[in-house]
Amino acid sequence: MEKETQTIFDKNVIEFVTVAAEFCAFLERAEQMKRAKFVDTALKILPLLYLKASLLPPCETVGDELPETYVTEELYEILRMNLAGLMGEKDDYLEVFVPDMAYSDQPIKKNISEDLADIYQDIKDFIFVFQLGLNETMNDALAICQENFGMLWGQKLVNTLRALHDVKYNQTDDEEEEEECEEENCHCHEGGCHCTDDECHCHDGER
Repeated sequence: MEKETQTIFDKNVIEFVTVAAEFCAFLERAEQMKRAKFVDTALKILPLLYLKASLLPPCETVGDELPETYVTEELYEILRMNLAGLMGEKDDYLEVFVPDMAYSDQPIKKNISEDLADIYQDIKDFIFVFQLGLNETMNDALAICQENFGMLWGQKLVNTLRALHDVKYNQTDDEEEEEECEEENCHCHEGGCHCTDDECHCHDGER
């Protein structure tokens, strides 16, 4: 058991736990954010989560039973729907980023919201068990999370990262203007933009 104790209190494990907890908290408060802010933050925290997971020390399960899980089907679906609502029409993306695939009979479409919810499920279950403070189950939760990183959520993370990068940097002029107008007191309508905030830049070039 001494080896397991050394592993779970390794510096890289503690750093991963810290980032993982922040990632979960970030997704849980996502519905309160504007899409631009959410995408910008996600593009910073996802690479950090990947990095910290890749630095975890080798870990193997020692218990006979699987650790408890925290994320129920209901919690998963609530989070996924919140994220889907936030991303809107930008939620769908092609898993293989080849433009011609969009015009094929069966393009491979994925959802940013579903991928993030899948990642959240693995990470949240791990955090839940780790915070209980029982060495054996902490170790096993870490081992399972690490295995799932290699087999499942690590790949989803990099796929989602590419999709979010596309959302942020490949925008049309109309989309960029709409994001600029998401500031408080800025009220945009199809007939024009009626702003009460001096900091709104909706009419740059018109004033």
